[in-house]
This record gives sequence, structure tokens and C-alpha cells, in this order.
Amino acid sequence: MNFAFYTLGCKTNQYETQAMERFLTEQGHSIRHFDENCDGYIINTCSVTAVADKKNRAIIRRCRREHPDAVIGVCGCYSQHDADAVRALGADVIGGSGHREEFITMMLSAIETRQPREAVDIALRRREFEVLPAGGLEERTRAMLKVQDGCVNFCSYCIIPYTRGPVRSAPLELAVEQARELAERGYREIVVTGIEIASWGVDLPGKPSPIVLIDAVCQAVPGLRVRLGSLEPRIVTEEFCEKLCKLPNLCPQFHLSMQSGCDTVLQRMKRKYDTARYYESVRLLNTYFPGCAVTTDMIVAFPGETEEEFQESLAFIRKCSFADMHIFPYSRRPGTPADKMPGQHDNATKESRSRAAIAVAAEMSRSYRKQLIGTELDVLFEENEGSYAVGHAPNYVKVYAEAGDLHNQIHSVTVTEVYKDGVLAVLCRK
Repeated sequence: MNFAFYTLGCKTNQYETQAMERFLTEQGHSIRHFDENCDGYIINTCSVTAVADKKNRAIIRRCRREHPDAVIGVCGCYSQHDADAVRALGADVIGGSGHREEFITMMLSAIETRQPREAVDIALRRREFEVLPAGGLEERTRAMLKVQDGCVNFCSYCIIPYTRGPVRSAPLELAVEQARELAERGYREIVVTGIEIASWGVDLPGKPSPIVLIDAVCQAVPGLRVRLGSLEPRIVTEEFCEKLCKLPNLCPQFHLSMQSGCDTVLQRMKRKYDTARYYESVRLLNTYFPGCAVTTDMIVAFPGETEEEFQESLAFIRKCSFADMHIFPYSRRPGTPADKMPGQHDNATKESRSRAAIAVAAEMSRSYRKQLIGTELDVLFEENEGSYAVGHAPNYVKVYAEAGDLHNQIHSVTVTEVYKDGVLAVLCRK
């Protein structure tokens, strides 16, 4: 049978989609493009914001309209949170944010019997880490390694603790085993991912530190680059930096979750750090990993955010000199405390503040990339765009080099200029 997937949301969702694809292909089924005719369509949803929910509904409706006779399955955080809405949209198979192998079994059964199937558990009751096969973003180039699931931070704007449940960690031995498997399959880079990887180990015997995990994975695959997913800033300590800076294959790019550069807004968000602690993390990373790329996310126009608080955030991100940023206007998420907070902003304010923050972020990104001119970088090439081979350096800067097909190869380049969303470079002579 033929299947197609549509994945919304985070890298963890992407990882879980790839695991489901493996479940199907190992049983002899084929994976096709979402626009092709298939027996079954699987939509892996996100529910981090109300905007995400809107996108979920749009793609489910479109799929139902364009493929009226196919079996449509919906899983992920949206169906976990609101299975009734998914059912009303005409999904044949409904699963949640866990039990992926069971969900694939339900899909196969529904295609055979033409009977709808549904199984959504209570996420807050989950206690065990779901073991899934590791997979790649590009064919034998970059792979994701999921080491953790769940979150117990309960930030005031976020629904994820309710849709993903409490923290569950992959045993260290499993993470190492899967990393070695990915190396054997020809991948050149591993992205360590999870809902909140800084919490890895809190549910394991002895409560091992994430430092132990990162060190073990890096040492298990010395020939592969290892990149870390999003980090909670409090994980970055002197010990974290001292130990990890000695790992030659750890990529010097660190995505530190921020959300706001204003302490009063962080308090309303119920984040567990202030700007002083956050900046200390940035300082430590720049000290121990000279030239590293520190990246982040920022929410603008959070309920009650004044113009003064917003300007304070802009000043703070300039102080941090981020290499790259993702800027999001606050989106109301029903079911969270922030949805009921006073001081909700109109769209005009959200758009205005987004533009201002994006302009500062673009300025910092260009400045970071400009500093790379004349330096030598090792680039993992992934694809071709016109006459350019395109890939990423260890700091995750996008590199364009005029060359032939270099897919899945690592080459040294010299950066010549800032270009588009990355840099131009020439291959170094051997």
C-alpha cells in the first residue's frame, strides 16, 4: 500500500514521522509525496499555538476534500488535545502524541476493513519513554536522535505539558546504541532532540545529568557531528561548558530558549530564569566555545507587555548578539493561563513589534555572518540550488559554494561574503 505524511511542528514531530515511515516501509509499504494518490494519508499535528491548530484544520480539510476515498489518519498534539475537533473534520483514524506503532497498526486495519479507529490516551499518565527507530532529515546526511519526551515546566502560554505528559528519558544505553546505528547507516550528523532535552535524566535511576548523555553520544560516534536541540538556559553552567568544550565533534551552535528579554514578562510567562541568568549562559558559551552561534526564540506582544518592556527586550537581544533568531507574535492558546490574562494585544501591535524584532534579529545575523568572512569552515553539503552546492557549517550557518554535487560530503571552505540567508564560500584546495 502507498502512504503519504504531512508533518507540522517541531523536530520531535519530524522524528516521530520518520519512525512511522520506517514502520511502514519495513512492512513492505511505500511512502509517496502528499500530493500523490495514496491509500492512506497521515497528518502529524502540532498544537503549540492557536495558529498551529488553524493550520492543522486546514490541512485535514484539504486532504479530506482532495482524497475523499482514502483513509486519513491524524495524530500528534492537536488530536491529543482535541480529538472531538479532529473527528468532526472527518478523520478515519485518530491517535494522540504517543503509541506511534499502534497508530500505524490502526491505519493498516482501517484500510483493510474501512472501519474508523481511535485510541487517545491521557498524556499526563505516561511514565515510560516510547522507543522508536531513529531517522534522518535528509537521506544519509542529518539524522535526529530523540532522547527525551514530555515537559513539566507549565509555562503560562504553553499547552505542551498537557499534550505530551511528564518527562520520560531514553536510557543512556539506548541513546548510544541508536547513535551508533545511525553512524553505520551512513549519516554524517546527529541532532539530539526532545521536547526539553535539558530535563533528560530526571526520571532515571541516579538522576544523571544531560552532560553524561551528550558526552556518551559524542564519544560513541567520534566521526559524526553531534548537534544539540533547543536547551533550557539553566543547563548551561561552568561544568557544562568545561566538559563539553573538550568534545571535538560537538557542534558549536546552541539554541537557548529565551521567549522574552524582560524580567517582568518572563515572570508572567512563568519561565524559570531571569535575564541575568540567561545572559550568564550566553557569556559562558562564548567564553568556552569562541565564535559559537547562540540562537534563540522570542515571543513579542505577550499579554500585558508594555512598550517599555518590549524596548527592554530589544535592548537585551542586542546585548546577547544572537547569531540567529525566530520571532513569534504571541498567539492565544485556549486552555492555558495566558489566554485569560488581561492586556491582550491587537494584531496591529503584534505585527509592529514583530517587524521591529525581526529587523534587529536580521541585523545581528548579518553581523555574525560578516565576521566569518576569511575564515575556514567544514561544511556538510546536503543539496544543490542551481549552480551552488548548499550545506551547513558546524555553527549551522548556511553555506553556498559553486561546485558540483557534494551531497553528504564534508569539505573545507573559505568564506568570501555574506549571501542571502547564509554565506558564499569557495572550496579549499587540498
